Amino acid sequence: MIHIAIVEDEPLYVQQLQQFVKHYEEERKKQIKITIFSDGEDITENYKGDFDIILMDIQMRFMDGMTAAEKIRALDHEVIIMFITNMTQYAVKGYEVDAMDYVLKPVEYFAFSQKLDKAIGRLKKQEEACIMVPTADGVQKLMVSDIYYIESQGHNARYRTTKGDFLSRAALKELEGSVEKHGFFRCGKGYLVNMRRVDGVSGNDCVVFGEKIPISRMKKKAFMECLIRYMNEG
Repeated sequence: MIHIAIVEDEPLYVQQLQQFVKHYEEERKKQIKITIFSDGEDITENYKGDFDIILMDIQMRFMDGMTAAEKIRALDHEVIIMFITNMTQYAVKGYEVDAMDYVLKPVEYFAFSQKLDKAIGRLKKQEEACIMVPTADGVQKLMVSDIYYIESQGHNARYRTTKGDFLSRAALKELEGSVEKHGFFRCGKGYLVNMRRVDGVSGNDCVVFGEKIPISRMKKKAFMECLIRYMNEG
């Protein structure tokens, strides 16, 4: 099911966009869930990262769409943002927050459906697994393939990723079961390694992103078997 958020403060456009999405759902034989927000402030507060596509008005009363998009992008690099606006100059600025496209008001169904096709086409390319990581700022959505490893740091877990480091209040023991299905291996007391990101083994260390991570003696055999399996899959 595709989850679409509509962020719009004009009831007339909310109704129209809902109708267009419903029409699209029937026409394209898709399953779509719609969540409505009347302001940028509403969607950014306690943002959980569970939307696939966000249709966002730019001019809103309390928090404009551009500010809301910036806040969302800080937590969610994957969600597709499309701006709904009658001002082209603002729409172009939307590319600074990696907005996929914009729909000009007044909205026409054909143009809207074509842009939604494009958004859903991109979604299909993003079907790879992702995990939600609670952080001090909210929740960060991370693609599994972007994570090199997870390191224990006291009562926290540090996610080392292609997009930088993210700190989450969690113990590796709590995370181990949930990330194992995504290809992570507990190679030692302090590390969960993404096996698809392992570049090789040097002595008693595995090499990930140019860094040497220790493999415990007790886990070396199981680690090597797991690594060979993933190398064969690749």
